[in-house]
Amino acid sequence: MNRKNEYISTIIDIIEKLGIGIMEKQAEKLLLYYQFLVEKNRVMNLTAITEFSDVVLKHFADSLSIVKVYDMKNCHIVIDVGTGAGFPGVPLKIMYPELNVVLLDSLNKRVHFLEELIDLLKLEDITAVHARAEDAARKEMYREQFDLSVSRAVANLSSLSEYCLPFVKKGGSFISYKSTNIDIEIDEARNAILLLGGQIKARKEFCLPESDIERTLIMIEKIKETPAKYPRKAGLPSKEPL
Repeated sequence: MNRKNEYISTIIDIIEKLGIGIMEKQAEKLLLYYQFLVEKNRVMNLTAITEFSDVVLKHFADSLSIVKVYDMKNCHIVIDVGTGAGFPGVPLKIMYPELNVVLLDSLNKRVHFLEELIDLLKLEDITAVHARAEDAARKEMYREQFDLSVSRAVANLSSLSEYCLPFVKKGGSFISYKSTNIDIEIDEARNAILLLGGQIKARKEFCLPESDIERTLIMIEKIKETPAKYPRKAGLPSKEPL
């Protein structure tokens, strides 16, 4: 078996352990994603994780672990807030090609990377948008337009809820990817979530496949419209969480 086939086989094995069916052409796209990520990472700071096995586990499998709390077949349009190098939005698009995906990031050079990546992988119905979440969520074309908002961004749950819930339509969901030991963070975010029109629907703790890496998914359901005053102006959600 040559090196490429070994890589493909590893990707398929790990993704299947999440209970997701994966075709070889999807694994090939994930491999191409990995190669492009590592190449571009040499000249710009996209990720501290560059070993192949680590990227497959900590970026690809982690991104796709959402299936533990959410049926992706129920989703038509998703926004990835603070997407960075495209996680979780791009792996989700590769595995669920029928999705319409918006990748939102505040750093223009990352958006350029994502645009190149989208072209390289020949993905359709996926766009990279350069904007802060606080600004984009006030635009009619984005506000309360999405079935699902996702974020692996590093911020407390109160701030993330203010960034993400305004994008979600009533009846939709916001899912936050977290590590473990977040009981206090969840308790501190309950009031903010309620103010923003959401309620915590599910919490799933698990380990990534073939590892002891503990992760938590928090699923927040949008039960009513977000008041017009949220999100507050740029910077406030992180400096002064609700």
